[in-house]
Amino acid sequence: MSILKILSGGAAASAVKGIQIAFEKDHRCTLDGTFSAVGEMREALLNGTPCDVVILTRALIEQLITLGHVQPGSARSLGNVQTGIAVKQGEPTPQVDSPETLAKAFRQAQAIYCPDTKKSTAGIHFMRVLTELGLAHEVKTRLREFANGATAMKAMAQCNEPNLIGCTQATEINYTDGVVLVANLPKAFELSTDYTLGVCTQTTQPALAQTLAAWLTGTQSEQVRRQGGFEF
Repeated sequence: MSILKILSGGAAASAVKGIQIAFEKDHRCTLDGTFSAVGEMREALLNGTPCDVVILTRALIEQLITLGHVQPGSARSLGNVQTGIAVKQGEPTPQVDSPETLAKAFRQAQAIYCPDTKKSTAGIHFMRVLTELGLAHEVKTRLREFANGATAMKAMAQCNEPNLIGCTQATEINYTDGVVLVANLPKAFELSTDYTLGVCTQTTQPALAQTLAAWLTGTQSEQVRRQGGFEF
């Protein structure tokens, strides 16, 4: 049985897993996906990790095309993903519709969950937001940073402490049981990321990889992507 290996930013996990069973059945193959911060996934590909299809930000995919790791002409967008604020299911939802209310919510939180602030799209942006709000130093000891947003949200959902808040990609929030999306970041801080796939030049199954690319960006996954938080 053929195995297609996928390296992907965590924000696209819901799209891949949403079509996985049907795709594997139709094409008699196995999808082997690794999902984490886009910077980490880029490094893995550059370091030689086997990969057929890679899903990162558009800028990183274009960079990988230039470097010769992604086939020219294979880039396809899955859609745009907003960065949002999350709380545990059943907890009060704070007001976060302006810089002032967002800052208040962070100040009042007992702990703040976020993805890697150096390698993940949402984490890098989140640190910029904290810096612009003048909170980077004030809340430093309350930050709970994880390799990616999905892991951060899962950890927040499992934590028994009250008054927790998180910030990551909306798809990672929507995909995690036990947490809810309060709202996207206010307009002054909004981040909409175009998640784009590319077929790797190292793939040994180019036709199957192209078929998967078509599924992930076409009608087969449209409903799953919309439900997860993709905008297109």
